[in-house]
Parts: sequence; structure tokens; C-alpha cells
Amino acid sequence: MHPLIEDKPDYKMLLLGNEAIVRGAIEADIRVVSSYPGTPSSEIGNNFFMISRDKNINFYFEFSVNEKVAMEVAAAASASGLRSLVCMKHVGLNVASDVLMTLAYIGVVGGMVIINADDPSMHSSQNEQDNRIFARFANLPMLEPRSPQEAKEMTIKAFEISETVGLPVIIRTTTRTSHVRGPVTFGQINRKTASEKGVFKKDPKRWVPVPAVARLRHKALIEQINKAVKISEESDFNKINGKGEFGIISSGVASNYVIDAINSLNIKDRIMHLDLGFTFPIPRDKIISLLSSVKNVIIVEELEPFIEDAVKVIMVEEGISNVDIYGKSTGILPRIYEFTPRLVREAIKEAMGINDDKDNEQEPPSLSWIPELPMRPPVLCKGCPHRETYNAVKSALKETGRIDSAIYPTDIGCYTLGLLPPINMADYLICMGSSVGTSCGFSASTDHTIISFIGDSTFFHSGISPLVNAVHNRHKFILVILDNSTTAMTGHQPNPGITIKPEGFDNPTVSIEEVVRGCGVSPENIVKINPYKKNDAIKAIKEIILKDELSVIISESPCILFAKRVRPKS
Repeated sequence: MHPLIEDKPDYKMLLLGNEAIVRGAIEADIRVVSSYPGTPSSEIGNNFFMISRDKNINFYFEFSVNEKVAMEVAAAASASGLRSLVCMKHVGLNVASDVLMTLAYIGVVGGMVIINADDPSMHSSQNEQDNRIFARFANLPMLEPRSPQEAKEMTIKAFEISETVGLPVIIRTTTRTSHVRGPVTFGQINRKTASEKGVFKKDPKRWVPVPAVARLRHKALIEQINKAVKISEESDFNKINGKGEFGIISSGVASNYVIDAINSLNIKDRIMHLDLGFTFPIPRDKIISLLSSVKNVIIVEELEPFIEDAVKVIMVEEGISNVDIYGKSTGILPRIYEFTPRLVREAIKEAMGINDDKDNEQEPPSLSWIPELPMRPPVLCKGCPHRETYNAVKSALKETGRIDSAIYPTDIGCYTLGLLPPINMADYLICMGSSVGTSCGFSASTDHTIISFIGDSTFFHSGISPLVNAVHNRHKFILVILDNSTTAMTGHQPNPGITIKPEGFDNPTVSIEEVVRGCGVSPENIVKINPYKKNDAIKAIKEIILKDELSVIISESPCILFAKRVRPKS
């Protein structure tokens, strides 16, 4: 039995923040879960996937083709009265935002939780956008855990809040809360005896937001989010600690650093600390209470001044002018990258005018005697089929005399590492699926030879629509689909094109070649290669290059790590 489904109340286990969210959902009797993998959220889907193969579980799980579809799956389950959860990384919410904004209008029946994992400092992402703004944009309640235990508790509570206000609830984590490991106390698993299937009750005046309906539903949304204001004010996740003339407001993982700083600087008797876990709607009365009791406030939050701006608005509306605010606007804390305990402590010292450097933190040991180590950037694995595909394409371009004029739009996946020497075959990247869409643009605006690269999972995620666009608008480029039979970059999750299947997973395989044909690409311009058969691959690629037409090369060879792990031992 998977350890996260052990029915052992009061049992303690060291869990990642992501694992704690899974446990919380199970205790809350989750029924439908959908996800598209993306770090730092991947362990949530991975654990649900493993658990779902246990015959004794009572929930449905799927890795959806992309985040938009995943949110639609969870939304429909909730509309049918079942508790549902959808998880994704921060840029995945961009993909799902078309669903999110209207879902806020029509609302939910069964509790629905949206796990959104932000990535300050961009450990594994192309940007570090602050998705707290989505909560305010869509008018949805939002919680921010700062520990695995709180992540579990907030997941359970989020379902209750969702059902109380009739809206999905966002739980916003960051890389640190997703991947920190801490003690989590298990609670009771509340399995209901009711049927596992939901029932959808038709109500076109709610569920079909044509303009006349949407106008009414927008009004309903404002009424529902106003209910959440009272819940936020009364929530145990928002608490004021201590008394003093100096105030601190913090949220998420930054609250941990604030607490450490207060202890190490020995300033408990000087600080009133508002620790926010329910950050939207913001607890206005609690903030006013703090502002009326202090002379200065430092606001400690990673990335954008989300709370800081809200506090300033409250000050103007309430006519509070005798409190100085320190934060991102004063430059005491940055708007970029994740915080560290030292950075937060130094900011508090600066704001409070503490000049004594003899605080209680031990200086790190000197490492000056250790020789400087060489940099080790991430690279494609030894024997990776992507590496062989790149080499074959480069050889074919050299033999056709096109190497100097070629440009390489690329995409999100392991193969993005083709950017690095000695491959050097990644020239332009925006987001998932952009290799195909931008190739259309380069085709229309340049005379370059365009060879773009996209992985199998990314092709299913968002590469199909731009390929249809390319066919319809007569764009000319070569799309190389790197089919390694898994979603390798995020942990070998299955995708619709999977051919090597883990035990207990027997979902049908969708043929990439048939999809490409269905998009309208001429069968004569579709070729499959095995990148390890180098000479045959180069010959086939050369023939495609010389056609100067929209063409698709499907490079088929499984990820060597995935195949080694999944294929039965002989």
C-alpha cells in the first residue's frame, strides 16, 4: 500500500510539501484529480498516479493532455457534485486561464482546489511570474502554505471553503514549500459511503455563460467572493503574534524567515507580526488592527508587491498616514528571485535601524581552502536519442549546404538543452508549443531554412493547433517531433503517445503520425527515423530538407532512462 493512503490518524511522516497536499486531498475524500506535469508541482501528480493504480482507491486520476484540459476535467467533476483537484506549475495556469476566468463566474458544487506552484528564482522555468495576481484577477480565494503540515491542512480546508462560497480555491505554493520535507501528522481519511459517481443537474442559466447569463454570474461572483472576506478575517491561517511598535506582514515561505529573524535578533518584544496564510481576499480588519498599533511596517513577500499594494490601498481608504511602509517600493526587499533567511533578516535590521551585527546567527564556516570547482551545466544524458537526432540534423544540413542559413525554434523539454555546446541548435523559445507557432512566423518573414524541435508530450500539449495553422496558411518549415515515449523532463509521466507502459497502465496509445496526417500534412512529407541508425536518418532528413515544403520528421526512440526503468528485466 502506498504510504500516503495509510489510514493511521495521528501518525507522523516526513513529507514533501507536494506529498502533504496529496495526503490532505485524500483525507478530504477527493474523487477526481487531473494534472499536467510541471516542476515544482510534479510530485503531486506523480503520487496521485501511483496511488490511482491501487485497486482499493476511490478516486479517478489522469495526466491530461495540457493544463486547460486538466482544469476542464476537474471543473466538470465539481459541477457533478464531486470534490476535485487540479495541479500545475505557474506557467501552466497561463494555459488554463481561459477556463479559470469563466469558471469563476459559473462556480462549483463539489469543492474544487487548484494547486498552482510558482517558481521564484526560476529553478526550472522560463519566467517567475507571481500567480497570486490570478487570484485577484479572477476573484478567487487563495491560500499560501509555509510548511508541509500547513499544506495538508490548507488542502482540507480549501475544499470546505470552496463548497461554502461556491468557488474554486487556489492553493499557491512555491518551490520551497513544494520541495521542503517536514513532519506531517496524518488525520482521518473521510471516505463517504455515497456513490463514487456524481450527478450533474442541468441549469443553463448558470452553466452556459452566454452574455445574458454571464452578466448575472459576474454579480454572483462578487457576492461569493465577499463571503470569502469574512472567512479570511476569521481564518486561523491569518494570525497576529506579539506586540510592539514595529509591524511585520508576511506570507508563505517568507513567514518562516521572518520568524527566524525575530528569534535570532531577539526582538520579540518589539514586533507585532501578521502571518498571512489566507492571502486573498486579504483580511482587511486584521491589517487595520495592526496598522493602528504600530508606527512602521515591513512587508515581506516574494516577487510582486501583492500584499504591499493592498495594504497601501487600505491605508488611503482608512486615512492612515502616520505609518511608514517598508518593502519593495522602498527597495529594502527585491521584486525578483526567492528570498533567503539572511536577506530577510538584513531587511528587518535595516528597517528597524538595528546596527549591531552581533546577532545570534553563526557565521558560515570558511571554505576558502577548497579549490574552485568547475561549472557543471545540465546536459543531455549519455546516449540520449535527442542528442543523436540533433547530430543527424546537423550532418544533413552540412551535406545540403544549408547549415549557415538554418534557424532552430525550440520548445519546452529535455531537448531545450540543445541550446548548449556542442549542439548549439536552439535559437528561439517562448512557451509550450511555440516552436511550431513561431516557425510559422519565421516562414512568413524570412528566407531561412527553418527546422524546429518539439517533444512528443509538448506536441500533444500545444503543438497540434499551430501545425494546423501551418498547413492552412502554407508555411514552409521542417518540424522535428522528438518522440521518446514519455514526458521525460518532469519525471517520466505518460503522455498520449506512450508505447512503453508502466505496470498497471493500459490506456490507449495515440499515433503521432496519424495526428500529423490528420492535421493535413502531406503523407509524402512525413518521415519516421531512428536516430541511432545514423546513416539512414541523415539520408531521410536530407531528402526532406531539399523539398522546401512543410514537412514533419518523427524521431522515434525511447528515453534511455525511462526504458531501462520500465521495460521488464530479461
